[in-house]
Amino acid sequence: MLEPRRERSWSIRRNEDGPLARAAAAIARWDAQPGLVAATRRARRRLPGDASYGDPISTAGSEPPQLLARQLAALSGERPSAMRELGFGALQLWQGLSEAQGRGYGDRDVAIMFTDLVDFSTWALSAGDAAAVTLLRRVDQAVSAAVSAGGGEVVKRLGDGLMAVFADPQASLQAAHQASDDVARVRLDGYRPALRVGVHLGRPRRLGGDYLGVDVNIASRVAAAAAGGEVLVSERLLAQVDSAQIGEARRRSLDAKGAPEGLVVYVVRARG
Repeated sequence: MLEPRRERSWSIRRNEDGPLARAAAAIARWDAQPGLVAATRRARRRLPGDASYGDPISTAGSEPPQLLARQLAALSGERPSAMRELGFGALQLWQGLSEAQGRGYGDRDVAIMFTDLVDFSTWALSAGDAAAVTLLRRVDQAVSAAVSAGGGEVVKRLGDGLMAVFADPQASLQAAHQASDDVARVRLDGYRPALRVGVHLGRPRRLGGDYLGVDVNIASRVAAAAAGGEVLVSERLLAQVDSAQIGEARRRSLDAKGAPEGLVVYVVRARG
């Protein structure tokens, strides 16, 4: 009974040392040559898009390039590889061309919206986890529906709020008021949540499925300065919307850590 096992073991070793195995080993050695890896990296720097595309930040998201990039990263690991660099270069080019055509916004102005609930954490402590989750779901449905109706995109959810972006500043303001009104109608065991919304117009950098940059921080600070039920917008965004669609715009100075000095914001109420 032992002899066939020895033969099988010898057969496996023979296959491991066979032509295919030797060819695979040769390809692996070629693929890992430092000079070749360096050349492919230099080539990537000449391509449109993010030359560092492939790290966890840039591949976060649900778009096809990001999904493929995560699969490529899982298959190739972290070892230096010319084929890995070529693969990421192709995906980088795909992502860069998408942004150039407006699908990634690139250097275009976008309206950045942040929302959250006022004093939600205090209420949740007494209401309990089950009630808190139920409320968050109802609020998220209301806000997400308003964002979608305005042609916006929910970028990420942040506990009791979210971040969204819009190509159209006017649509972002309408969505902000719609979200505020719809959340004000939510009730749970007598509790009425109060949504605050902040919107700023800027040119954040899209990286993977997220947006980064100073303008994102400004939008976050604008939202944090709003009171419950308020829609607070930056002066830059207000300048791009139709004043005939605004019921009232009350000026307020914003002095907050992380916000530019002298940033002016407005409490905006919808007409009617």
